[in-house]
Amino acid sequence: MARSERNGSFLTQGCQQHCATHGFEELNEISVPAMQHSEATNRALNSRTGALLVIASALTFSLSGVLTKTIEADGWTILCWRGLIGGLMIAIYVAVRRRHRSIGTAFRLGPQGWILATIGSLASIAFIYAFRLTYVANVTLIYSTVPFMTAALGWWLLREHVPTRALVAGVVSFAGVICISVNAGGAFNLGGDLLAVIMTFGNALYIVLVRRFQVTSTVWAGGASALQLFFVGCLMTDPLAVSWQDSLLLVLFGLTFAAAIVLWTEGTRLIAAAQSGLLGTIDTPVAILLAWLILAELPSAGTLLGGAIVLTAVLGHAAIDALQTRESTKHTKPM
Repeated sequence: MARSERNGSFLTQGCQQHCATHGFEELNEISVPAMQHSEATNRALNSRTGALLVIASALTFSLSGVLTKTIEADGWTILCWRGLIGGLMIAIYVAVRRRHRSIGTAFRLGPQGWILATIGSLASIAFIYAFRLTYVANVTLIYSTVPFMTAALGWWLLREHVPTRALVAGVVSFAGVICISVNAGGAFNLGGDLLAVIMTFGNALYIVLVRRFQVTSTVWAGGASALQLFFVGCLMTDPLAVSWQDSLLLVLFGLTFAAAIVLWTEGTRLIAAAQSGLLGTIDTPVAILLAWLILAELPSAGTLLGGAIVLTAVLGHAAIDALQTRESTKHTKPM
């Protein structure tokens, strides 16, 4: 194929004459639809991949209650092992995903990052001991209200606008939490429910501060939080004084903790926040089902009633968010 010396093109003289006469309309008729089809295919593939990753994260996270109750070691031992294994796995993930950044930059937290890590550590302590003191269903249902507690804290600390729909759903879910706690079945379970509320508050505060501290590496803050608990746990207990069965379960717990964070991080990069929030609620019914099948934990009638109220509020709010996001995407899609 001869090269035109005048314009540096590799088109033949016949092609150049045809393009000069008819322009590039025919080429555009072929290339533009093909490009649009390719972009649509990529978006669909990313959406499916992101949804599967978020679902996998939710399913992995749903194992937390069963693992915490199955392990015979004390709570600090669980926190210690979970912190070591999970923290190291997250550190490896951060190192792999650092791209062109230096190691020092990828792992630098600063004061704001350490505040996040400490809040995450305190929430994790409440998380583990809540499972030890009450039903898995109570903890997971109370924790499912975290979007509404986050909205309330966002309004209080950041003066963010809270839609009326979110406000109504939050009030309804709070009524469900009261129903669960009133029917806790004794001071022992009530203490676990209160710890679940504290854990939910801690995670909501963590999310709000992530928005406030926008420059902080939130994934590594989670890893640093886990490693904090490892070092504190070593001071509180003897982490090696466990049976071999417990050691296997503790390693599994650490791996599932890290996997849930990594899968969620990768999945939410690919789909809208409303969709990820809706898919993330899958862990609540799955955790309750696993507790029933593996631990023979049958929630009380009050827990089931309160749980139905909470899930109705959470799923209804998340579904409306997802539908609104889809509609707005359709209207803003380029022609």
